[in-house]
Amino acid sequence: MPDLLIFSRNKSTSVEQLDDQTIKSTCRLQDTFTNGFIGIIVKLPELEIKEVTGKFSRTLHGKCLDLSEAFKKIVGVRIGPGMSKIIRGIADDATECRHFGCIVEECCHGVILSLTKDAMLLIPEGYELTEDDYKNLVKSNIRLYNRCAAFAPGSRIVEGVEPP
Repeated sequence: MPDLLIFSRNKSTSVEQLDDQTIKSTCRLQDTFTNGFIGIIVKLPELEIKEVTGKFSRTLHGKCLDLSEAFKKIVGVRIGPGMSKIIRGIADDATECRHFGCIVEECCHGVILSLTKDAMLLIPEGYELTEDDYKNLVKSNIRLYNRCAAFAPGSRIVEGVEPP
């Protein structure tokens, strides 16, 4: 892409608790070539994806304009260990849209992080978390492993933690 002079990208994920048993997570991607969003509805406590919606209004080659079959195949996937591999496999088989799997995965990560928030709220105000506290947090919720730089393989915080 030597002729490309300007490129910008924004990706944002939002999570909303619809009721005691339902979470909605939406991820929007906007860049120089792409504009679209995908939303998932997840049932608790199984963390099963019950519904997938979304729309791309602009893509580089038009490969993301009809995702209805890909949406159907994602329904039933459970958020948890191994979900990234499952989602990528489904996305590769169901569509040529290279953004689809990535955005669905971002929605799932949003759900995981929203559930982790409740555990963080139990920490007394003014208490400084230690490295061991973070390590125990990852051990108790292995879905956090490799979800941010602090919990990535090679980090001291996750040293000794078995990846999913």
